[in-house]
Amino acid sequence: GSRAAQSRGKDAPFLSSFPSFFYISLYLSLYIEFQSRYPKRPSQRNTKYLPPNSPAQLRISSVSLPPSLHRPAEIMGNYRMCGCFVRKFSVIESGPPPDIADAFRKYTGGAPVMFPDQLRLFLAEHQGADDGTAGKIFAAILQKRHHLFSRHSLTLDDFYRYLFSPDLNPPTIADQVYQDMTKPLSHYFIYTGHNSYLTGNQLNSDCSDIPIIKALKRGVRVIELDIWPNSDKDEIHVLHGRTLTTPVEVLTCLRSIKEYAFVASPYPVIITLEDHLTTQLQAKVAQMIKDTFGEMLYCPDAECLEEFPSPEDLKYRIIISTKPPTEYLMGKSSTRKRSKSQKDKDSDDEIWGREAAADSTDRTDYELLSGTSDYKRLIAIQAGKAKSGLKQALRVDCAKVKRLSLSEQKLEKAAENHGEEVIRFTQKNILRVYPKGTRFTSSNYKPLVGWMHGAQMVAFNMQGYGRALWLMHGMFRSNGGCGYVKKPDLLMDPDKLFTPKSQLPVKKTLKVKVYAGDGWHLDFKQTHFDKYSPPDFYTRVGIAGVPDDVVMKKTRVKEDDWAPVWDEEFTFQLTVPELALLRIEVHEYDMSEKDDFGGQTCLPVSELRPGIRAVPLFNRKGEKYHSVKLLMRFQFV
Repeated sequence: GSRAAQSRGKDAPFLSSFPSFFYISLYLSLYIEFQSRYPKRPSQRNTKYLPPNSPAQLRISSVSLPPSLHRPAEIMGNYRMCGCFVRKFSVIESGPPPDIADAFRKYTGGAPVMFPDQLRLFLAEHQGADDGTAGKIFAAILQKRHHLFSRHSLTLDDFYRYLFSPDLNPPTIADQVYQDMTKPLSHYFIYTGHNSYLTGNQLNSDCSDIPIIKALKRGVRVIELDIWPNSDKDEIHVLHGRTLTTPVEVLTCLRSIKEYAFVASPYPVIITLEDHLTTQLQAKVAQMIKDTFGEMLYCPDAECLEEFPSPEDLKYRIIISTKPPTEYLMGKSSTRKRSKSQKDKDSDDEIWGREAAADSTDRTDYELLSGTSDYKRLIAIQAGKAKSGLKQALRVDCAKVKRLSLSEQKLEKAAENHGEEVIRFTQKNILRVYPKGTRFTSSNYKPLVGWMHGAQMVAFNMQGYGRALWLMHGMFRSNGGCGYVKKPDLLMDPDKLFTPKSQLPVKKTLKVKVYAGDGWHLDFKQTHFDKYSPPDFYTRVGIAGVPDDVVMKKTRVKEDDWAPVWDEEFTFQLTVPELALLRIEVHEYDMSEKDDFGGQTCLPVSELRPGIRAVPLFNRKGEKYHSVKLLMRFQFV
């Protein structure tokens, strides 16, 4: 009491000087407190986007809503304004959109509860699901909702919660391999990493087996190792040459690959070696590979394969791909003889410098090759670069298959000038595309250019993040996330070669409706997006694919709402739906600064499940949020 009196006495001059300020503050505080104590009924807010007395409004009011939907919000958000005023907001979960309430009423005949047979009919007619899944889904809903009563029926709230559950109602087809896996490797897009050992940028980050482990757990099937001799030339290190990256021992990487290779997928792991070793060290690394992988290692009987084996034939096998020692030494010789005027402007040599010779001694090539037979026998997929010209490199040899590596710039030139030759080459051989040497920050390029031309190995820096990597994640969610996605038939037709830039008729129309979003208040701090009010979310929806299909659209901004309701529909006309990816991003509108990121996902259009679906969102690095999700509807017409 005495402390309060002292405080009043101390502040008396201030109050007498500014009486209006004091009374205004008091009035605002009382008004805000009154609003927080007596909020509007949530049911009024849930349906405020509907016209008064509309059919949808009347239908919702005619259905008995469970008590949970009429309960005032329990989560309050306080935001301080100007250091003295406090604004209070209620986090109120949205009720079922009109489409869901209509569907519930339609399949229940207007009754307040839904029975298993009615759910089965809804799944078959509205969601395109098999009859056999209805019973499991019904039981899972009841178990998840923890009902004490009415265990043999679903309320509208149960029905809505089921539709808004990514676990029970995912947006894409079942998480299992369903494509034909018996075709040659050249018939598949393969999940491919670039400089897989780097933890960060390309210049001075650490080299480690941890990024390799993370990539394998995600389902990546191609791991790249740059192998170099140490300073004494008696041991082998993995590092990005001629940079400040710290090395890691090659044996550490090999052992980690063996341990984690088949955690996410049973299909083969390909190790691409960028070899900068002497012949003695080539023999040493060959022995390490044999000792580490043993029977897991795939070593073909023939020196050159006429056709690649299939992923099914190579289950649980490790495959080595690099340049054969003969071609390696010849390439070194030709590099030394090449004049400056002949130097390829796109080569990484301009960035990182020329590679060192295979051996610093004066021995002949014959002597150098004599110790490489063991190393050569390990190479199942022989690799090379377009040293003698792009057109020559793209020629198809009927007697053997190979892997060709092109930088992203060379691929763009090849696509522009030799598009049909590139597609014909990839029908039988493997094309690997890698980032240009100036991507020091481990950024990535547009993967669709490679995929549109049949490139199987579009190599990405998996340790980075960004929209290009989100597309990569989206593509390889296909086929159960096994790391191998069968190329569309249009890329494998030898008689009618696909031309990505040609004008094609619309093959399929996709309608996407964005109902609502939820979960941000559970995964983010209250002031993460805005210090003074709840976030203002909007959703961007678009297509990545062939040039004619690329488009991006967005919803309106929903102000001051942790659980926004948009209820907006978009239409996309697709000429090549087989290569289309549905891009979804949520952002928080900021008038004064760059909009904040609120989540993203990328889904293969060919695997979208029709109907109303729950779509989980991911952060910038591609890691799934615990709670953030969207409620959407997909229709093909």
